[in-house]
Amino acid sequence: MKAAVLVFPGSNCDRDLARAFSAAGAEVTMVWHKETALPDGIDIVGVPGGFSYGDYLRCGAIAAQSPITGALRAHVERGGYALGVCNGFQVLTEARLLPGALLRNAGLKYICRREPLYVADTASPFTSAYREGAAIDLPIAHHDGNYTAAPEDLDRLEGEGLVAFRYRDNPNGSARDIAGILSPNRRVLGMMPHPERAAEPAHGGSDGAAMFRGLVGALAPA
Repeated sequence: MKAAVLVFPGSNCDRDLARAFSAAGAEVTMVWHKETALPDGIDIVGVPGGFSYGDYLRCGAIAAQSPITGALRAHVERGGYALGVCNGFQVLTEARLLPGALLRNAGLKYICRREPLYVADTASPFTSAYREGAAIDLPIAHHDGNYTAAPEDLDRLEGEGLVAFRYRDNPNGSARDIAGILSPNRRVLGMMPHPERAAEPAHGGSDGAAMFRGLVGALAPA
């Protein structure tokens, strides 16, 4: 499996994401934001956490207009996979690759801690290595992680099983406890918690490793 990890000015989880992909067996290429094309043969694009372009305007808004995001959009539109984590989730919503928006946390404070989650759906390569309903813990680190969407979009996400993860103790006010969502074809996942920061025992927990194992297991044969 070949993965590309995008790098924007202000990204700070790009190497973490690349390491998690690589540790699971993927071949990883880092791609700078000014590039206009992805390398040949890429299966999945990782959009990392951080503070792309300093989080000016809205978080992810400038990154959504960067040259490489045009290539990301084309990749997704032709059926490619993408994973956006934290700021990467914000980029995916700003690029209209996923519905909704990430607003300021309900408590108006930056939150950085491990957070308990439920795996809400396992019918995607991202979650296939988990048990549905499993309780896992992943780190969060965000100021704008309050997921919101129009009521009809929330109903569609729920009705089509596109909520991938839910918070057990909603830390930021996200609608319906949503921590991560899938695209209709289940090939794009956006989530605020950081699986790449819980992918090795040295991280203090490895509940995120299953995501990357599942992805490599599902996409490598393809």
